Amino acid sequence: MVYILAFLTSFLNIGLRSWQQLNVVHRKYWWILPTSIAMACCEALILINVVHSGFGLIVAAIGLGGGLGSICSTYLHSKLTGK
Repeated sequence: MVYILAFLTSFLNIGLRSWQQLNVVHRKYWWILPTSIAMACCEALILINVVHSGFGLIVAAIGLGGGLGSICSTYLHSKLTGK
């Protein structure tokens, strides 16, 4: 369960980072602050998860979640904004 939570949190966190980058590039100012707050929550959850689990296989779950989150976020942003 710890690895699934780490994967999902990282998926969301890195997805939000990609979304944030695209918001800045496309000057979507009204999305920047809420995205930053959501990113901070995800970062805190990842940190707590690593502290409780230790440094090990959890890195693979976080890395995989992050990569897939970025891909999905970039695709979704382009579909929603038409850019």
